[in-house]
Amino acid sequence: MNGALLLVKSLEKENVSVLFGYPGISICPLFDKLTESSIHSVLVRHEVNAAHEANGYYRSSGKVGVCVSSSGPGATNLITGIATAFADSIPMVVITGQVKSEHIGSDLFQEADIVGACESFVKYSYLVKDASLIPKTVKEAFYIASTGRKGPVLIDIPVDVLRDEGYEFNYPDEVKLRTYKPTLKGHSVQIKKIINELSKASKPIIMVGGGVKLSDSIEEVLQFAKKHNIPFVSTMMGIGIGRDDNPLYIGMVGNNGSKFANKAINEADCLIVAGARVADRAVKQPDLITKDKTLIHIDVDPAEIGKNAGPNIPVVGDLKEVFIELNKFEEQFDFSDWVNRINTYKMTREGLRESTNLYVDPKEFVYSLTGRLKEESLIVTDVGQNQIYACSNFISLGAGFITSGGFGCMGFSVPAAIGAKIGNPEKRIISLNGDGAFQMSMAELSTLKQENVDIKIVIFNNKSLGMIKEYQHLKYNNNYTFNELNGYPHFDCIAKAYDIDYRECHSNNEMEDCINWLLSTKDTCILELNVDRDAFTCMNI
Repeated sequence: MNGALLLVKSLEKENVSVLFGYPGISICPLFDKLTESSIHSVLVRHEVNAAHEANGYYRSSGKVGVCVSSSGPGATNLITGIATAFADSIPMVVITGQVKSEHIGSDLFQEADIVGACESFVKYSYLVKDASLIPKTVKEAFYIASTGRKGPVLIDIPVDVLRDEGYEFNYPDEVKLRTYKPTLKGHSVQIKKIINELSKASKPIIMVGGGVKLSDSIEEVLQFAKKHNIPFVSTMMGIGIGRDDNPLYIGMVGNNGSKFANKAINEADCLIVAGARVADRAVKQPDLITKDKTLIHIDVDPAEIGKNAGPNIPVVGDLKEVFIELNKFEEQFDFSDWVNRINTYKMTREGLRESTNLYVDPKEFVYSLTGRLKEESLIVTDVGQNQIYACSNFISLGAGFITSGGFGCMGFSVPAAIGAKIGNPEKRIISLNGDGAFQMSMAELSTLKQENVDIKIVIFNNKSLGMIKEYQHLKYNNNYTFNELNGYPHFDCIAKAYDIDYRECHSNNEMEDCINWLLSTKDTCILELNVDRDAFTCMNI
C-alpha cells in the first residue's frame, strides 16, 4: 500500500462514512484511493465550508467530522472553520496535503505552515513525514478529538508521503499517550460537597451549557434537576436542553437572554455551572455570579474552571460521569417555592414582538416557527441579528439548536445545515440566515444540489448588515457606515439558478401561510423575509 491507501484504510477503521473536502495537487493521492473505498466524499465549493459541514455533521450525528483540503490556500482557507469548531469544542479531524517533505521550509508554490498557523485553534496537530506512522496518527487523532474537552485535530501530510509505496496496513488496537489522560470521573469529595451545599441552599439554579450536549449527559442533568426540583437556565450553546413545557426550565441567560432568566441567576444563592465556559455572552460580568452565592463549576476541562470566575466548589470531570454519581445520593431536596417564584417572573415575558404588517417581524416569525417544531426538526442559525432573533425567541419543544457560539462565524448556517442533513437524513433541517451571512456561503447551494439533500433556508433580508447597523445606532450616534447591501442579489434569481423553490414573505399577515409552505415543501426551498431595515434586536452590548 501507499500512504494514501493507509490513510483511507485508517479512516475506515474509525467508521468514517463521509468526509467533506476540496481537492488539490498535494491531496490528490488521497482522493485517488477514496475511489476504492465506501467513504463518500462531499465536494464543497470553498474549503472553509468543508470544516463547517463537518461541524454540522457531528452535531446532528454524534460522529467525529472529517474535512480535507490541499496545501497552501486550501489549507489556510480551513482555518476559520477549524477555529469555529475549537471555540465550540466540536470534535473534528482535519487532513491537509502538504508540499514534498524535502521542500518544506523553502517557500515552494502553495506551501503554508498550516501546523504553525493552527497552533492556537487545535487540540493537537501532526506533520507526518513517515507513511508507516499514518495508522497510528489517525488512531490518536480520533481519540484526542473525541475525548476530554472535544475539539479539532490536524493531520498535515506531505504529498510524497501519501505517494510512498510498499507498506502493510497494521492498525493499532489502542491508544497510549503518556501526556494525554483526560479526567473523566469527578473527585468524590468534591461531588459530595455539591450535595452538602444544596442542603444549605434555598434558591439554587443550574446553568447548562454546550458541554451537556457534547458529553451526552442531557438525561442525567435533567434527572438531577427533577429529583431535587431545581430550576435551570441555558447558555446560547445549551439551547434545546430544556423544553419550554418543563416548569423547571427558565430560558436563556446572557446578553441576549431573557430578563427573568438573568434575574433568577442574580437572585440565586447557589449556582451550578455545568459544561459552560462562563464567557462574556452568557455572563457579561463574572463578578455577579460569585457575589452572595456559592458557585459550583463542573467541566471536563480544568483550564476553564476558574478562568473567568473563581468557583467555591470546582469539579473536574466528564459531566455524564459526574451527574451519574450525583444522582446516586439518597438525599433529596425540594425547592418548589423557589421554582414557583421564578415562574411568576416568566409570566412577565417581555413583549418585544412588533405588530406591524408593513414588514415581517423576525421575532414573531421565530416564535411562530419554532413553536411548531418537535424532535424531528433542527434549527441551524448563522451569526448576526438572525442569531439573536433565533436564540431569544426560540420555543423549545424538542427541536435541536445549532449555532456558532464561541467564534461567531458568519456564513456558518448553510454549510453546517448541509452537514447536519447528511449526518442525520431523517431530521428536518431549517437554516436561518441574514442576507449578509447567506451571501458568504450561498455557493454551497451547488453542493446541496449535487448531494441531493434538502434543507429549508430562511433569509432575514433587511438589505444591510443589521448587527453592524444596530451597533452603530447604539455606540456611534446613528453614524451608519459600511453596512448597506443595496438589496442585492435578487434571491429569487439565486433560487432559480439552482432550481430551488422560492417564496417571499412580505408581512406578518402572510407569515402563517409562508411557514406552512416552508414546512410542507418536500425539497430544498428558500423563504425570504422582508424585514424592516431599522428593526433591532435590542441587544445588550
